[in-house]
Amino acid sequence: MSRPSGIMSTPIIKKLQEEIQTLEHELNHELPQELKRARALGDLSENAEFHMAKQRQDFVGARLAQLKRRLAELSLINMNNIPRDRIAFGSNVVLYDVDRDVEIEYRLVTSEEADVSKGLISTTSPIGRGLMGKKVGDTVKVATPNGAREFEVRSLRTIYDV
Repeated sequence: MSRPSGIMSTPIIKKLQEEIQTLEHELNHELPQELKRARALGDLSENAEFHMAKQRQDFVGARLAQLKRRLAELSLINMNNIPRDRIAFGSNVVLYDVDRDVEIEYRLVTSEEADVSKGLISTTSPIGRGLMGKKVGDTVKVATPNGAREFEVRSLRTIYDV
């Protein structure tokens, strides 16, 4: 793994940019055509095609705004500010679940990449937030939807570790 530097550049940013491009094309080219065709059908008050196209237009506009906000947030992540000795974005951690007497391994990722079944947890999830800034040997108590859990940080690999 190469050492990260500067501003975040990940597949998730590329994915967001591609979805934005697709939705902008739909909003600016396809939906105006659909609305024009629907208007030509006559009475707009009972025109299902027109109402569906308007609803889609509203949805696409809202989704575009959401994606652009998220892209702006992600582009502000400066990889140089991620600590080298504590849990942060991109860290792989092995935790000891005190209550269940098992070890669990997680990688802290963006909310878009999170998949608990694959051990990928978001930095904004309850466990992810609880782990941020912790070191090996620290104990973490986390309030989860399934009740309070206690973990001990057993090992840590940051994004800088090869």
